[in-house]
Amino acid sequence: MFDTHGLWIIVVATLVTMATRFLPFLIFRGDKKTPDIIVYLGKVLPYAIMGMLVVYCMKDVKFLAPPYGIPELLGCAVVAVLHIWKRNSLLSIGVGTVFYMVLVQLVF
Repeated sequence: MFDTHGLWIIVVATLVTMATRFLPFLIFRGDKKTPDIIVYLGKVLPYAIMGMLVVYCMKDVKFLAPPYGIPELLGCAVVAVLHIWKRNSLLSIGVGTVFYMVLVQLVF
């Protein structure tokens, strides 16, 4: 028997994903000026999202119990230093994640 429920889930997920990708190009065409609020959000949201991710990742760290949050703080430091040095988010987050995982798996 063919599972139509699963097929419909895939179809709806595909349509919603496509809509979120194409809708901005339909709403904000190249011949119109982009509204100031959208330009503002485009500048501030990436930093706000990164801040929220840091808070979310650090919320369960126990700084009063071994290993006292050392791997997490070192991982954050590596991400910050690499980002300030290279200005490449993908590189800094990727290397910081690998560094953190090596610390957790092999050192602490």
